[in-house]
Amino acid sequence: MNEEVVQEIISRKPELKAAKAKLLSMQPGNFCIHQSWGFGQIKDFDAADTKLIIDFEGKEGHRMDPGFCVATMQVLPPDHLLVRKETDPAGLDDLVANHPTDLIVELLKQYESQAASTTEIESVLSRVIGPIKFKKWWTATKKLLAKDPRVAVPPRKTGVYVLRDQPISFEEEVIEEYNSTQSAKRRVVLAEQLLDTAKEKTELHETLAVVLHTLATAVKDSNQLTTGEKLKGAWIRNDLAIILEVDVEQFEPSLIDLVSQTSELALLIEELPTNQQTRALNLIKESHPADWKDLVFSLLKTSSGKFTTDCVNFLIENELTKELQDTLNRWQTEQNIKEPVLLWIVKNRNSKKYGSLIHDMILPRLLNSIFFAIDYEALQSASSRRIPLADALSDDLELIPDLLAQANAETARDLANNLLLNQGFENLTKKSLLARFIKIFPGVQSLLDGVQQEKAEGLFVSRTSYDKAVAEYEDISHKKIPENSKAIAEAREHGDLKENSEYKMAKQDQAVLMGRKNMLELDLQRAQITDFSEAGLEVVGIGCVVTLTNESTNEEITYTVLGAWDGDPDNQIISYKTPLGMGLLGKKVGDESTINIDGEETTRKVKSIARYVDLVKS
Repeated sequence: MNEEVVQEIISRKPELKAAKAKLLSMQPGNFCIHQSWGFGQIKDFDAADTKLIIDFEGKEGHRMDPGFCVATMQVLPPDHLLVRKETDPAGLDDLVANHPTDLIVELLKQYESQAASTTEIESVLSRVIGPIKFKKWWTATKKLLAKDPRVAVPPRKTGVYVLRDQPISFEEEVIEEYNSTQSAKRRVVLAEQLLDTAKEKTELHETLAVVLHTLATAVKDSNQLTTGEKLKGAWIRNDLAIILEVDVEQFEPSLIDLVSQTSELALLIEELPTNQQTRALNLIKESHPADWKDLVFSLLKTSSGKFTTDCVNFLIENELTKELQDTLNRWQTEQNIKEPVLLWIVKNRNSKKYGSLIHDMILPRLLNSIFFAIDYEALQSASSRRIPLADALSDDLELIPDLLAQANAETARDLANNLLLNQGFENLTKKSLLARFIKIFPGVQSLLDGVQQEKAEGLFVSRTSYDKAVAEYEDISHKKIPENSKAIAEAREHGDLKENSEYKMAKQDQAVLMGRKNMLELDLQRAQITDFSEAGLEVVGIGCVVTLTNESTNEEITYTVLGAWDGDPDNQIISYKTPLGMGLLGKKVGDESTINIDGEETTRKVKSIARYVDLVKS
């Protein structure tokens, strides 16, 4: 479009006068980004129709009104990264691969304010580099940008990247932010970033001495910091003091004070970065000389992830390998070994370093502990989150064969049954895992066939009895079992388990509760709710009221045959699954049936059959 055409467009739409420069930039050959159609190139202008002809990705030759494009389309300058991707791909690839921070500087220059939000930058980069490669590239580049003096990096993702007028060193930027913030938490984070600088740049020691003083004050007096954050801050304080050749003994509180004064060591460990957790174990040993072993074993018991390995390594380094082995075996025997520790065991069972430590645990009973832990985790979790131990059992094709290596057929069948009743697995996963059992012990197939047959048969139940069973299942799963778990934990604290009656009773209760839960779960899966309206009058069926008579005495007795869970003997209501109910099903008027009344068998004739729903309505 030339100026004459643009003036004609403006004359028709005077409101476009302020956009004259933008209209003039809409020349064939220029690249653009449209808010709906994305990246494209202006190919031509149809003067007769006053339309731009633009090739967009996946939509070539698209005709658009220039006046409409003023608000919806941006014409890109020749040095824009997206344009360079088309006109100089080799040069752009070199920037991406070898000069990533220069690429960001070039990008920021293209904004009028020489600043852009994280969202704006990521939107361009994903197009320039590609949506898959970009994520890893951007993660690495952000770390480089943090030390680039040309770019001010925002402390939060919602902030803005700014191209500085004058470059400023990374150290100067951190010190500037440190001095400007009043947040003790932020000062701890920033002081940590200055540790490497303190080692390398002695010219900053005078400034860092002020940082040390204010950091020490924050650790001592701030009520913003948790104990874990204070411990981290105290470590940084001491490390910085050593670099600056300042006596750490003058600082309060000391590292030992912070650890010895807390009764929540597990919470303290959780607050620390993973790279400081091993350091914390050494500090626990120093601050608790009398009982550090018990404390570390207690932390191991509730540990997870990398910290589990840290605890194991710490105990081995302190020549407690035999005690560690005995403790792990005892926890397993007591069925008191937690899911993350079990996960560590199965993942390290073949490792050179830990294999001998846990070799004797790779037995069928460990698989039982695994099933119990997975079931427990599923019960405790209100969400549908993944259970890592369950994933490991599914993904590790050799784990079940390893654990069943010393099992017999009966043990394998019991374990397979526990798997079938476990609610930590989806049905398809259960079948896949059972296939591994069957490969070693073919007899387990009959167990699976029996369950499938039971499920196919189903259980006919009334809505009232179904709701009651669901309520019982929820009560057992979410109240009674968690309460029982707490009771077991409390009883275990009372000492020797062999003489601990409270512990034995709690474990017995646990077996009863788990058995009842598993039975309810299986039954609820089979349950088919009925209102008994399909009952007929030809033969006795579920939902029938049948009157029986003793022909020699003319004595009559009436039974109502209802669902599997509807039995009420005091009111002559029987479940169709009882022996009496099963004996009556299929009988016609005039047929005889042998029934047991008060322990005595008698023969009665079916006198009449009625429908339960009809009698209830009347």
